[in-house]
Amino acid sequence: MSGRAGIVVIVGALLTGAVRPAVADRGAGDRAKEKAANALRVYAARYVLAGARLTPTYARQTGLACSACHTHFPELTPTGRAFKLNGYVFRRSESLEGKSPEGQQSLLLNLVAPVSLMFQTSYTSMKKALPGTQNGTVLFPDQLSLFTGGEITPHVGGFLQVTFDPQSGQLGVDNADFRFATHANLLSKRATLGLSLNNNPTVQDVWNSTPAWGFPYGSSAVAPTPGAATLVDGTLGQQVAGLTGYTMWNDRVYGEFGAYRSAPLGIQRPLDSTATGVIKGAAPYWRVAFPNVWGQNYLSVGTYGIAASVFPAGVAGPTNRFTDIAVDLAYMHSFGPNSFTLDGTWIHEKQTWTAGGAANATNTLRTFRMDAMYHIGTRYAFTLAPFVTRGTSDSLLYAAGPVSGSRTGSPNNDGLIAEVDVMPWQNLRLQFQYVAYDKFNGSSSNYDGFGRRASDNNTLYILTWLLY
Repeated sequence: MSGRAGIVVIVGALLTGAVRPAVADRGAGDRAKEKAANALRVYAARYVLAGARLTPTYARQTGLACSACHTHFPELTPTGRAFKLNGYVFRRSESLEGKSPEGQQSLLLNLVAPVSLMFQTSYTSMKKALPGTQNGTVLFPDQLSLFTGGEITPHVGGFLQVTFDPQSGQLGVDNADFRFATHANLLSKRATLGLSLNNNPTVQDVWNSTPAWGFPYGSSAVAPTPGAATLVDGTLGQQVAGLTGYTMWNDRVYGEFGAYRSAPLGIQRPLDSTATGVIKGAAPYWRVAFPNVWGQNYLSVGTYGIAASVFPAGVAGPTNRFTDIAVDLAYMHSFGPNSFTLDGTWIHEKQTWTAGGAANATNTLRTFRMDAMYHIGTRYAFTLAPFVTRGTSDSLLYAAGPVSGSRTGSPNNDGLIAEVDVMPWQNLRLQFQYVAYDKFNGSSSNYDGFGRRASDNNTLYILTWLLY
């Protein structure tokens, strides 16, 4: 038996065994859950090449180790993508069941509360300290999050992260994704159909080539970062609420379409003249991908984007228009217990500044990122990740200023991230990351107009990451 076949058999056995306790004869609800479990088995048998953001919450629900759904959390394996696509509903854990007077299932709750904890502590050192500050910053914690999620009903599941930020001292809602999923035959082929209610464009995506779950998975909160970012590249995270509908057809074509509306946290409602960055109406979002498997290889090539008209202030008057169109690639090759993954994206944004806020009437911004990661079992991972941003110079949008400004009014930056990860346990990571800049906010030397060099922002970041 080949290594790949052995892994497929093991995972298939786990999934088959996991289904039986949870899908005894309990009526229509259980038949729906059985269909979901069958779908997960189909995905595993077809896609697993090595042995959702699978928090320990999901591990407890499914009875599967973290490595079943992750090569390197939060990077998903095909099984992890199937679990997320099918609405987080697969379970093995014992549950509390309720039935209607007609005998139909009306309640299904885990006996163990579906809650898990993420704790991070870090050390950050820059090549040159920020003016007037101490170099060598320790954050304890760097980040502290609580997660809950999993199956809510046989067709509905979710993921919710609540995070404490030690720099602001605030606790708030982080990423959220709640789903409905079902199955049908379309054109004589199997299809997964679903809806996602979420608060961050691409957080619902099942590939790690889009921004929300893209590399780097952990980065310094105190080191300077380039000032320019496209709208879809995290700018709207936790500032919107969106509803999207998706379909995976025949495991070969994925399509998703929906819209986002402003729903910022921590400000007065309803939104009024004091609000900033409010989307006019709703912003359409789209996603198309074409996954394929051959031999030991998995490849998905796709596109995604969003278009939004945004009020710079208040909720009436002229708006600025942002249109983001992106392409992405996700690749994985298995070498027995080891694997190689490659994820990349290129984002093009057209900006129309009708309402002001920029020196130019129109600008463009382009971002490219790629990460190549080699995994040695589940213990070690080595990553190289180049990044490049290019765009139109704009003296108002990218003004000069100490550290974060641009002397030339340019958003251009490029550099390389090198990272080594050691995971003595599947839920414990020691991360050693170095970020090197060749260009920062438009220049290599005196980029801010106050004498700072791009390389002065080179950053060593050491992170301890625990999930429980």
